[in-house]
Amino acid sequence: MKNVEFKQVDSCCAPTLEKKKVSPLESLNQGELTHLPVVIIGAGPIGLAAAAHLIEAGQSFIILEAGTKVGENISQWGHVRLFSPWQYNVDKAAGRLLSKKGWIAPAPDDLPTGHELRDLYLLPLAELPEIQSNLHLNSRVVGISRKNTDKMKTASREKQPFMIYVEEEGEAKRYEARAIIDASGTWGHANPVLASGVLTPGEQALRNHIFYGIPDVFGIDRERYTDRHIAVVGSGHSALNTLLDLAKLQELNSGMTLTWIMRKDHVEEAYGGEASDQLEARGELGRRIHELVDSGKITVVTPFYIQELKQEGKQITISGEQHGELHVVAHIDEIIVNAGSRPDLSFLRELRLSIDPTTESVATLAPLIDPNVHSCGTVRPHGEKELRHMEQGLYIVGMKSYGRAPTFLMATGYEQVRSVVAFLAGDLDAAAKVELDLPETGVCSLNRSKVQVAEQTSDCSSSCSN
Repeated sequence: MKNVEFKQVDSCCAPTLEKKKVSPLESLNQGELTHLPVVIIGAGPIGLAAAAHLIEAGQSFIILEAGTKVGENISQWGHVRLFSPWQYNVDKAAGRLLSKKGWIAPAPDDLPTGHELRDLYLLPLAELPEIQSNLHLNSRVVGISRKNTDKMKTASREKQPFMIYVEEEGEAKRYEARAIIDASGTWGHANPVLASGVLTPGEQALRNHIFYGIPDVFGIDRERYTDRHIAVVGSGHSALNTLLDLAKLQELNSGMTLTWIMRKDHVEEAYGGEASDQLEARGELGRRIHELVDSGKITVVTPFYIQELKQEGKQITISGEQHGELHVVAHIDEIIVNAGSRPDLSFLRELRLSIDPTTESVATLAPLIDPNVHSCGTVRPHGEKELRHMEQGLYIVGMKSYGRAPTFLMATGYEQVRSVVAFLAGDLDAAAKVELDLPETGVCSLNRSKVQVAEQTSDCSSSCSN
């Protein structure tokens, strides 16, 4: 952004609300920042839930959403059906606010699609006057710092408000805040296809043949995959969803060929809990994929570590290592990458973050969410205390708080923001009392006839988005 002057915006951008208690954060600042709002980044399920809890706690806030509408990321995978039912997808505070306006909650056991989650829940929530009046769309955060204070300065740091630099409707603006709740998620920051995790020029050059996420194969993407040889890369639930959709299309297109590439030692590790999974729909994914593999409709290449993509005419050759030797998967028309995602920490660079160097999650969370030993249902409840950074008043919540770990569920994010908001409102007892009832996957450790594994059981990035 060149030659742009940031416009100072009135820092009190929400109606004055009665405050129930004074938090330690406010006491430390001796009242100097109490008049400023909490800034929420992202208007997805977790960001809007944070707003709902702030309303109930009598705290002022604004929401900054980069998209043109709430839940914009979700709309990009709206055709996908979640494996978690409505009872886990509606935040309690949000539900209470909606109920006061006559909203009728969907049946708790029904499984919504992404579009239904947005249309039946997020849009009505965003239209509540208390939220709508404080919601800024087309507002992309480009940087955050302490006012007149860079990352190096320590003296009186906590007494300075946060300064949020935003590109809003094409205009540069800045807001002051007493606390930050970053619920921007990880969507749009997909991991590359190479096993090394490096995005190479070769992969970038083939972007017209690569799709990151779950394509709408019965909608706008149908023609792209008809009568093609398609390689699906990944082993989480996003990959399973993709393969199931492609297999249905394959029944109508005999020319389609499906190759499934992953790094697991055995394909059975990707099936998950099947019948033993407490989320029936999640277990059903593994069971159905198991049948397709056994029937020969999907060719599995594993363990395979992709090292290079090369265009050969109009097709792609995938080269890599399998069992210590060079292996090639040739004549690929399209690649679909379901290898997870990673957080964008760039606009937080001037703040003092506590980030685990391996998972890129909030540091205290790292041993609790390690995908090598935890599934979505086995991560123990956690809240404000575990989400703290060196930068007092900054909280990264939702999928982004997990970094690269894919074991996140929406219900976890709702409990995170409930605890964070309780702390900001001064209710320390409520902040410390963290309770969460999540379904176990039944597959944190599996006893197979050939192998016992402690595995990453769920790629929740598509089904449990921020």
